[in-house]
Formats: sequence, structure tokens, C-alpha cells
Amino acid sequence: MERLTTPSKPSQVRGFLTIHSAPSALRHHIDWAIHAVLGNWVQLAWNPQPLMPGTFRTQLEFRGPQGAGAEIASSLRSWHYLNFEVIEGSELGGELFRFTPELGIHRAVVDQSGAVLVNENQLSAILANSFDEDSIREGIAAIVGTSWESELDRFRSVDLQELPRLRAI
Repeated sequence: MERLTTPSKPSQVRGFLTIHSAPSALRHHIDWAIHAVLGNWVQLAWNPQPLMPGTFRTQLEFRGPQGAGAEIASSLRSWHYLNFEVIEGSELGGELFRFTPELGIHRAVVDQSGAVLVNENQLSAILANSFDEDSIREGIAAIVGTSWESELDRFRSVDLQELPRLRAI
């Protein structure tokens, strides 16, 4: 029988960081924070954020050790003026982190397609603390991050508006 061992090297995961808005003064600090987590310099391409004049946006696809997404989110949430999302995934699923200054941080476990997973303990806690249908709905909305989704969706639509328009021949 073959002996089972744990890998000596932590597993590598893929991740995607989207900073929807950041003040210009924080851009270099964000670069340094990402470098501290990933261990290598990344060249972020910052573009103006039309929804919030004076702020910039960027995206980064990264590879790193498991937990890198949580470390990036923890580093970035210390700056109150950011709106961002980090998703980290592997073959088994991953984690999603969303942050807005008004709502704070939201953390969720996701499957391979990026859908938020709700577990039995979370549902049991909602049912134990809820007294009517509205409070059950609010509890489930909090678990899946509906407020964060609504707040960040306006930033996502900016990217869609910038897609080149197809022209008929």
C-alpha cells in the first residue's frame, strides 16, 4: 500500500484582482502591497475611472500560493477609499472577496464557476435567528453578498461600455 503524504510545497492557485476605483495617491502603495504578497513585481495598467473622477481602475491575473487572494484582500481593505474584488480558485473551487468603503469586506466560498456556495451551518444560523420571511431573505442576501454585488455592478458595467462596437458590413 502506498503511503499518503502531504505536499511539501503549498499548492498554487490562480486569482483575479479587479480594483474598480482607487485614488491616484494610492496606486504605488497598492503595487507594493501586491508585491509583498506575491513576491514579484507586477506592472499594473491603471485607467481612469469615469464613474468617480480622480480615481483609477485596474485588473490583474495572478498565480500564487493558496491564500494569496485573502492576503491581497486583507492588505487592500486597510485603505478605505478602494472598491475591489479578488477571486482565488483552484480545481476544487475557491474564495471571493469583495470590498466597498460603505459595506466593508465580504468573503464567500465559490465553486469552479464562481457561484457563491451556502453551507448548512449558514442556513441553520439564519433560520435560528429569523422570525419572518423578510429576515430569512435578508440573511440569505447577506451570505451571498447581494449588497456588494449591487454596489460593484455599476463599476463592472463601465468595462462593458468600453468594448468596441461591432459594425455591420
